[in-house]
Amino acid sequence: MNTLPVNWLTEGLIDFEYKKYLLLAYLQAAKTEFGQQRLYPVFSDLIMHYRNLKQVKEHKQLVYEQFPQRISRADFEKLELVYQKIVEDDETMQQIEEIIQYATPLFTQTLEEGKELYEFVESNLEISPVGITPMYHDEGYLFLDAFPGKETQVYLYRITVFKNTYEQYRGINTEHVQTVRRSLALTHENLKVQLLKENKELPNPATFAVIARVPVPLEHSLLPIAKRSLVKYVAKLSA
Repeated sequence: MNTLPVNWLTEGLIDFEYKKYLLLAYLQAAKTEFGQQRLYPVFSDLIMHYRNLKQVKEHKQLVYEQFPQRISRADFEKLELVYQKIVEDDETMQQIEEIIQYATPLFTQTLEEGKELYEFVESNLEISPVGITPMYHDEGYLFLDAFPGKETQVYLYRITVFKNTYEQYRGINTEHVQTVRRSLALTHENLKVQLLKENKELPNPATFAVIARVPVPLEHSLLPIAKRSLVKYVAKLSA
C-alpha cells in the first residue's frame, strides 16, 4: 500500500498543499486496507504517526520510542538535528503547525475505523487452554483456527516483558511450526499430545487455542490480533 515516511513532516518540500496531498493519499490507502479487513501493518503505522504528531504539537520534539523498529538510533539522531533546525525557523514551524492542525483530526478518524475493525475481530475470537495448563504460561504452543476451514496453524510462542521511557510492555514472538488439518481423530487435545511426543524439550508446555468466528486475513489481521489477545489472556492467568 501507499506508505508515509516516518519523517514525512520534515522531509522534502515543507508546503501545506504538498503535505496534504501526501497525507490524503496515505489515509485513503489505509482505509482501503481496512475495507479489505487488513489491519496490519497499517494500523500500527497510523498509531506511530498520530503519536508523533501529538508529541510535536505539544512539546515540539521527537521521541525515539514512538518510532518503529526499522529506524535506528543513528538515523533518529540525524532526523532530530534536522527537526531542531526547523523548530528554530519561525516561518517553517508555522507551516509545520498548520499541517499538524489539518492532519490530526484526519488521523483520529482513520484510527477510529481501525479500532472498530480491531474490536470486531477481537470480539469474535474464542481463546481456551488445551489440556492441563502449567504454572508457567510465557512459553508454549498457540493453535490458531481461521474461519471457515478445518486447518489449525501451530505456532511456538514466547512472551517477553520490556520497558521504554514511559511504561512496561508485554511482547510476544511466534514461530510457525506446521499447518494441520483437523478431523474427528485429530482434535486440539490430540494435536497437543502429538506435539509432546515430537518435541521432548517441552514436556508440558502451556497450549492455547484461538478460534476465529469470522473470516479475516490470517497474516494481516487474525494472527496479530490473536497474539495480542493471547498476551492479555495469559496476563490475567498470571495476575
